[in-house]
Amino acid sequence: MSLADDFRVQMDKLKLKPDHVYSIHNKIRTLTNKFDAPGPDMREVLDFDVPHASYPVPVRLYIPKGASRGPGPCLIYLHGGGFVTCSMDSHEGLCLRLADSAKIRVLSVDYRLAPQYPFPAGPDDCEHVLNWVLEGNGLKHGMDPARLALGGDSAGGNMAAYLAQKYRANLRAQILYYPLMQLAEIKPTKPGPQDILRLGVVALNFIKKYYVVDADVNSVRLSPLFETDLKGLPPAYILTCGLDPLRVEGRLYSQHLETCGVSVKYVHEKAMPHGFLNFSRAFPKAKKLPLDTGAFLRDTLRSRIS
Repeated sequence: MSLADDFRVQMDKLKLKPDHVYSIHNKIRTLTNKFDAPGPDMREVLDFDVPHASYPVPVRLYIPKGASRGPGPCLIYLHGGGFVTCSMDSHEGLCLRLADSAKIRVLSVDYRLAPQYPFPAGPDDCEHVLNWVLEGNGLKHGMDPARLALGGDSAGGNMAAYLAQKYRANLRAQILYYPLMQLAEIKPTKPGPQDILRLGVVALNFIKKYYVVDADVNSVRLSPLFETDLKGLPPAYILTCGLDPLRVEGRLYSQHLETCGVSVKYVHEKAMPHGFLNFSRAFPKAKKLPLDTGAFLRDTLRSRIS
């Protein structure tokens, strides 16, 4: 048995438990503190709760120095973390860079996480925040409901993709960074050397057990890749990475959108791993890519404002 075969056997034996999530939280917090550089200074950063009868949703609004003084465009951002970890804090550097590069407000959502809150708690929170802004409640903070973009990475990209489908008439752009587009299949359709450790399989098994639970993985709310009616969706910026088990589904979704006449800017970082945008000290491209995204947001929002 080769070393690689032996490692795969050991990975198959690995069984993550719900209480491991707290350890993962702490490790991710340590890693981001160590490997993510501070983001640009803002004109203002506001923490508040979006009201809800049963669960007020914590959010953080980043207002860059170049943002409009009156109501202007806003990106609602949904962080990644496999639906079980990460937070507004872990993704603060990325949100700061997006806000500064696009010169628009960025609203980061701290939705509920599994295993304590399995599906659909997280998506419900994100949809609630989106509706709150669409109804004009964010105008007092400068969020124009007529000029909204929605984005997210990984698990956040999963929820952002579905909500962009559902609210296509209300959104002006979507940002999907290495999105998790389906939960029906946990193995890459075309396995490569980058999949030898099978970390994606372990993570997706955990997500299915503790986040999906008994929900239908074929529903578009869990697997937006399976939506067949994509006409009229807002322009999309989609990032995939060569060292990422999700690389194929992100590319496939971009092709589906283009086939349906949706404008797509597709970016593939061949040498980057999943999640690299949170580690800008280790990966300089984590600083450059938000600049590219910011330009996309400025052009897209400006061109679609009448």
